[in-house]
Amino acid sequence: MELDTVMQELEALGKERLKKMYISNGAREPLFGVATGEMKPLFRKIKINQPLAEQLYATGNYDAMYFAGIIADPKAMTAADFGRWIDSAYFYMLSDFVVAVTLSEAPIAQDVADVWIASGDELKMSAGWNCYCWLIGNRTDDAFSERKLAGMLELAANSIHDAPERTRYAINQFIYTTAISYLPLHAKAMETALAVGPVEVNGAKGKSKHLNAADTIRKAVEKNQLGFKRKHVRC
Repeated sequence: MELDTVMQELEALGKERLKKMYISNGAREPLFGVATGEMKPLFRKIKINQPLAEQLYATGNYDAMYFAGIIADPKAMTAADFGRWIDSAYFYMLSDFVVAVTLSEAPIAQDVADVWIASGDELKMSAGWNCYCWLIGNRTDDAFSERKLAGMLELAANSIHDAPERTRYAINQFIYTTAISYLPLHAKAMETALAVGPVEVNGAKGKSKHLNAADTIRKAVEKNQLGFKRKHVRC
């Protein structure tokens, strides 16, 4: 399927209500306002297509960029390819739910995520931490170095309160995900969450709110979600 045809099909799926919602979360023109679930039939027709994914991502259209992540071949992408993608990810719904998700299915995921976490750039750090969340929530525990993740929990505790806002969200999610989905460090992650305490972020309409990983972990444990692993990362 050609780029123009895919763009036309995406445009036909757009809804003004969703377009406004995406814009309120940081998206900017051009975009159509396509529900992610509405993209599945189009994916079934196209399947994995890295060249087309690159064309779609390069349009700068939010919906096209999101769909690019769905049809991308992460195993064919290099660190430089992911670098281009993260450089074009201008808000968190792209950095965390397109680029980080796509990266999490690549063999080089941890190496690239480590570089982004150390970058000092808000959305790169956010994508790096979120990539680990997607990884930990999907791959078996033996896919990770316990020592490395323990060190990341220490970094999380030491940096979360001074980190940029989207990075604070991502680090908080990392602490929670490690506690729930990486059993060897459940206790340490819970200790980290308690030491960190509430994390202030901006909520709806500019009002501040507090994230509390410890409370979220307790609720997940009460629901017997300890050890949770998702079957798939991308839709």
